[in-house]
Amino acid sequence: MRTVIDALAALGGVASASSLRQAGVPRRLIEAGVLDASVQRVARGMYALPQAEPVLIHAGRHYAVPGCVTAALAAGLWVVREPEKPHLAARHGRPVPGCVVHRSSLPLTPLDFVCQSLRCLPPLEALTIAESAVKKGVVQLPALRERFPAAREKSVLALVGRIRPQSGSIIETMARYLLEEAGLTVELQVNIPGMGHLDLLVDGLLGIETDGYTHHSSRAAYREDRRRWNVTVVRGVPTLRVTFEMLLAEPKKFVHMVHQALATYRPAQ
Repeated sequence: MRTVIDALAALGGVASASSLRQAGVPRRLIEAGVLDASVQRVARGMYALPQAEPVLIHAGRHYAVPGCVTAALAAGLWVVREPEKPHLAARHGRPVPGCVVHRSSLPLTPLDFVCQSLRCLPPLEALTIAESAVKKGVVQLPALRERFPAAREKSVLALVGRIRPQSGSIIETMARYLLEEAGLTVELQVNIPGMGHLDLLVDGLLGIETDGYTHHSSRAAYREDRRRWNVTVVRGVPTLRVTFEMLLAEPKKFVHMVHQALATYRPAQ
């Protein structure tokens, strides 16, 4: 017989009595857990491990679960910035102190919270979540398209149409979005002979390579990076290096820099 502690841990630390019973925990073991303080009753029919994340306990008290960007963050999807307030999903849709509430059926699926993100967040932040969900196989692109009727949600459907599963990182997605918004043509993962795949190629001329904070995790990675850089020079592909911090804090400066580089190298073609 499964223990209430094991079942709660498997369910994320907070769960309803019905979910626990479905997991094979009888009511008497749930009540025994409350009596010996190994389990907390956070609301009628809602139980939590004492060490569960505070946001999950708070959500449980209000018969809600993490939703939208908060659920995406927990799922390891590409989130540009953590929300100021946790986003929750609940059947009732009532306000929850300190949170943004999305009315939704439960249990919440990955497709549900990705769709919430697309409707709720600014386009760039929504795109990174949706694109990473498709790339990682968390949701399927056809299923995502079906959630947005063309007649009513054209803008969201257009954003879904910009998803590129071949994107290699959140930085690539952000850079591509910003450059496309500026009217530039961006190709992804372009093969450069002797180098491998260039992250982005802008207007068929300018390369963009993205640097994450773990980019040079070893001496070998550093040497490979220098080799790739040298190949772009030999092949006549001027290349800019960009970071997540630059794209987040100075997106206009990034786009301006790309325009400047294109203006510099076009006459040399």
